[in-house]
Amino acid sequence: MSDKKPQNLPRPPIVAVLGHVDHGKTSLLDFIKKTNITSKEAGGITQSIGVYEIEHNGKKITFIDTPGHEAFSKMRTRGANVADLAILVVAADDGVKPQTKESIEILNSTKTPFIVAINKIDKQNADIEKTKNDLMTNGVLLEGYGGNISWHGISAKTGEGINELLDLILLTAEMENFTYNPNIDGSGIILETKADSRKGIITTAIVKNGILKEGEIISTQTANGRIKILENFLGQKTEALSPSSPAIILGFETLPQIGEEFFTGSQAINQLADLKIIPPTDESPTAN
Repeated sequence: MSDKKPQNLPRPPIVAVLGHVDHGKTSLLDFIKKTNITSKEAGGITQSIGVYEIEHNGKKITFIDTPGHEAFSKMRTRGANVADLAILVVAADDGVKPQTKESIEILNSTKTPFIVAINKIDKQNADIEKTKNDLMTNGVLLEGYGGNISWHGISAKTGEGINELLDLILLTAEMENFTYNPNIDGSGIILETKADSRKGIITTAIVKNGILKEGEIISTQTANGRIKILENFLGQKTEALSPSSPAIILGFETLPQIGEEFFTGSQAINQLADLKIIPPTDESPTAN
C-alpha cells in the first residue's frame, strides 16, 4: 500500500477549454466527444450541458466547455476553482488575439495550470513558430523556449495530435496528483442553472470532494433544497456521484448562482445554521 492517507483516492482531472472565438475550441471539444464517447451514449447527453466525461486509455477526463468566461470570472471572485487544468486553444494561422489575452489573464489570476493546443496546423498558412513567439510575448513561456508550459500542435478538423494532447493531460494530472476523500459529504461548484416549467429548477454542477447522494440536503450561500433527482451528464438517473463527475441536480427551491460552492449532508446543515435557515424536510416543497 502507498503511504498516502487511506481516505484519499485519486480522481480524474477537470479540464476547462479556453481560447479566442473561431480558434477551434468548440471543434476540439466536438472531436474529443465524438471519438471518446460512444455514439449510443453521446445521443443521451442532455442538450446544452457544457460539461461531460470522456475515457482515454482507460482513464477518465472531465471537460468543461467554458460558457464565455462567466463561470471562471465568478469563481475567481469567490475563491473557488472549478478546473484543475485548462487547455488554451490558439490558432496557428491567427496567433494571440484579444480573447486569448483575456484567457491568459484568467488562467494566471486563478493559478490554473494549463497546456497550450496550437490548432489548425493543417492549414496552409499555419505558422507555428510565429504563434509560439506571440505566446511568449504575452508571457506564456513554452517548454523548449525557456519555460515549462507544455504545448502540442493539433488539428481539430483532421484529429492530428489530439490523442497526444489527451496523453499530455493525463500526464499533467498524474504529476498534480488530484485526490478526494470518499468518507465525507459531497461538495462542488454550480456551473449552470435554469428554471423548467415541468421539472422545476435544474442545476448542472461538478463534484469536487466527497460523494454526492440522492436524497440529501444541499445548500449554497444563496439557495438550498433536497436532491430529489440526481443524474449523470448523460441524463441517466443515479444514486451517487464521485468527484470530477458532472451532475444534474433537481431539488433546489430557488436558483443557486453560477460559480457558487455547494455542500450536502451535515456540511449543508451547518451552512444553513450559519445562515440562520431551517433545513428543508423530506416533505419540503420544491419548485414545480
